[in-house]
Amino acid sequence: MPSSYIFSNDTSRIDRERVHAWLSEQSYWAAGRAREVQDAAIDGSRNYGIWNTSGEQVAYARVVTDAVTFAWLCDVFVAEEARGRGIGKMLIENVIEDLQPLGLTRMLLATADAHGLYAQYGFAPAEDPNRYMIKQMRP
Repeated sequence: MPSSYIFSNDTSRIDRERVHAWLSEQSYWAAGRAREVQDAAIDGSRNYGIWNTSGEQVAYARVVTDAVTFAWLCDVFVAEEARGRGIGKMLIENVIEDLQPLGLTRMLLATADAHGLYAQYGFAPAEDPNRYMIKQMRP
């Protein structure tokens, strides 16, 4: 774990403006997401972040869960200037550690480019992807 960074699950620490800019301007999955939508998503989820010693947030992840059987890991983002320093590993490791006491049955995620990172923490392709379906509710 990079010692010059701090992990927290305290939602009040989230730099909402920065997170919104990352996701709406730099991510492929949330491009154009409105700020009020992002704020509502933060309010309805478990939130995680990593901060540098200057107090600047450098990473974010969000988990949607019933806190008993299921969790969806989403909106994982590491600031471009902080990449390549183990921040993503630190984030995922600590998110999983925070959720472990809940005794969840499964945690899902979707990724187009970070399969190797998540595989290190036990994520694998669905055994039967035909069992999963998606309904788009809005464009």
